[in-house]
Amino acid sequence: MNNNKTLFTLNYLPSVQFFSHWVNSEQPIIEKHCNYTKKSFRNRCDILAANGVIPLTVPIAKAKYPKIQTRDIEISYDTRWQPLHWRSIISAYNSSPFFEYYMDDFKPFYEKKYKYLFDFNIGLMQTILNALDLNSNLLFTDEYVKDADEYCIDYRNIIHPKKEFMEFDPSFQPKKYRQVFQDRFEFQPNLSVIDLIFNKGPEAIDWLEDNIITSSR
Repeated sequence: MNNNKTLFTLNYLPSVQFFSHWVNSEQPIIEKHCNYTKKSFRNRCDILAANGVIPLTVPIAKAKYPKIQTRDIEISYDTRWQPLHWRSIISAYNSSPFFEYYMDDFKPFYEKKYKYLFDFNIGLMQTILNALDLNSNLLFTDEYVKDADEYCIDYRNIIHPKKEFMEFDPSFQPKKYRQVFQDRFEFQPNLSVIDLIFNKGPEAIDWLEDNIITSSR
């Protein structure tokens, strides 16, 4: 297969790093058949709030790990995490330049109860792509891709919340932009992409395109 294809896992409100690679890929593809991995970005994102960077984690229903595929993972509603996440997002970004412009696109995801994490993340992914004015028709693998070297460029293990599990990614060189709490904290380069969207609006796509340095540049 052609190496202009790139392989991603589907994450919750994916990071700036994720979307920087996504927008610089000719044909991004989402891995649909991998097993679920705990403590990953599949059900977690990071945002910058008044007290610093905080994680937002979607609770997962009990399952038989590690043999369950990501697409079969169910969301738990034992706790009222949806209003908590939405209140956290409002608190963090209500004063950002573009939050009011985009908020109605994101709010329904914190009201409707999705059964599967995969479907929840797909909806958010398409909402983000629309906000970036990008094609929101997603492509998925037909089966699990074990040997990605022969398939495409593999970003499945590069993007991870834990540095010890993250693969080296020298091409990702994030540009600084104004953040809501920059008077309290130094620039945070790799939050959820909603941080960039709410702060830069239509210019967010330009930041993402310029965050990847290739040998041809």
